[in-house]
This record gives sequence, C-alpha cells and structure tokens, in this order.
Amino acid sequence: MKNSVSLGILLTSLAYMAFTFHDAIIKILTSTIPVWQILFFRSLTILVGCLAYGRGKLVHQTMTSPIIKPMILRSMLLLSAWLSYYSAASRLQLAEVTTLYYAAPVVGTLLAWLILKEEVTPARWLAVGVGFVGVLIACNPIGLTISWPVYLALQAAVLWAAAMVLLRKTSLHEKTTVQLTVSNVFFLVMTGIAVLYTWRTPDMTQLALLVATGVVAGLAQVSLFEGMRRAPVSVLAPFEYTSLVWAFLLGYLIWADLPTQNVIAGACMILGAGLIIIVSERLRRRAAV
Repeated sequence: MKNSVSLGILLTSLAYMAFTFHDAIIKILTSTIPVWQILFFRSLTILVGCLAYGRGKLVHQTMTSPIIKPMILRSMLLLSAWLSYYSAASRLQLAEVTTLYYAAPVVGTLLAWLILKEEVTPARWLAVGVGFVGVLIACNPIGLTISWPVYLALQAAVLWAAAMVLLRKTSLHEKTTVQLTVSNVFFLVMTGIAVLYTWRTPDMTQLALLVATGVVAGLAQVSLFEGMRRAPVSVLAPFEYTSLVWAFLLGYLIWADLPTQNVIAGACMILGAGLIIIVSERLRRRAAV
C-alpha cells in the first residue's frame, strides 16, 4: 500500500505536468487551427497508439467490457467539462477562469467522501484548502461577479471532479488501455462531427504539433488513469494544483511571461499543499505499523 500510494502521487503529478505541456501546445495551435480539429487529432493519435499496442485483443476487451456504460458516462462528463471550460475561457480573463476551475479538487474531495466513502483526513482537507488559497493568491482575480461565464467555469470544475471520482471507480475494474480506447472513440466521434464543418488543412509544422498533442495527452491520460488506480481521490486531488506551477513556468520559457510576487507566493503554497499530503500519508503509514 505504501508503494502504491506513493506511485499514485508520482504518476498523477506527472500527468498534470504533461497536461500543462498539452495545453501549451493547444495554445500555440488555436491561433490557426479550430479547437475541435485539435481534439480530433489528439483522440485519433491516442486511439491509433492503443490499437497498435493492443490490436484485436484490445478491441474484443473493449466491446465486452462489463463497465463500458460508466466509462461512456465519464467521457460525456469530460467532454461537457471541456466545452464549459473553453466557453468560459473565451469570455473571462485567464486568472479568473483558472481560479474558478481550480475549485475542482475541492469538489472532488467532497465527492470522494460522499460517493466513494473515502476517509478524508484533516490533513487532506488542509492540503486542498492551502492549495486553493495558493491559486487565489497566484491568479489574483479582481472584480469577479456572478455571470454566465462564471457559472460555466464552475460547472466545468464540478463536471471534471465528478469525472475523476468516476475514473477512480472504473480504474479499479478495467485496464487502462480499455479505458483509453472507450474515451477516445467517444471523443473521436463527437469531435469528428464538428470537424466536418470547421476543417482547416494543416501545414507540416501544424500537423507535427497536432500529433504531438496526441502523444503528450496520451502519456498524461495513462499516468492519470494509473495514478487513480493506486491512490484515493482525496489524496491525489491537491496535486492537480501543481499544473498551475508548470503553467507559469512554461509561460516564462515560451512566451517570456515574468511571474509576479503573488505568483511566486501562490506557487509556494501550492507546493506546500503537496508536501502536506506526502508528510501526512507517511505519518499515517508509520502509525499503522
């Protein structure tokens, strides 16, 4: 159990790092390529990788999976979360939508307690709270009022949290490759319909970036699914905040965005939230020995 939780934390942290790189590539592409087309290529790349690995056996396992319905439901939640997030992001400042979206770990911890009956220790609640305060300090949203875009951002957070709780349940009963196949077939069909009306022929550089988006997202999804298999949602939730630290780092390296003092202070609190979880889980294991 000790190695399982530690590995789950490591894999989840790597997943959110990869998702941040994935978002950076999407940010570069969205100036010339529609989001629907980016998501289509991403799902196509991941699906091709899964089929190349699992071949006919994977197809059979996917078609006969006893929990295919919950996996499809999770995919619907994820797609709805992304649509809500992108709709909100087009109308809100980045700091505002980021802060609202990072309510997801708080909601995820609450849902894990209510639905999965996980034991959420005071240290886990503290870590989620410290991380969220760190996000508030780093993003520094000012003058935020209740509006439709604000509602969409909060809706995205709730939908993502619900999808992560469902992922925890399905990951305990099905292989990661099967889950990846179901999710990306669903996304391929849904985005493919929109691509028919929004298609733009990419050049070689754009095509390389589209494939890279799929490769990075595939690695992120594998890490996230395997991480969720090994540790409770309430343990992993605070580590979602680490993606904000990577976002600020990539912003500096790629776009020369200089972090302000509040960003640095917030990043320190976010890292502190992760340390709270790591230390508390080690103390719990020692006490159980």
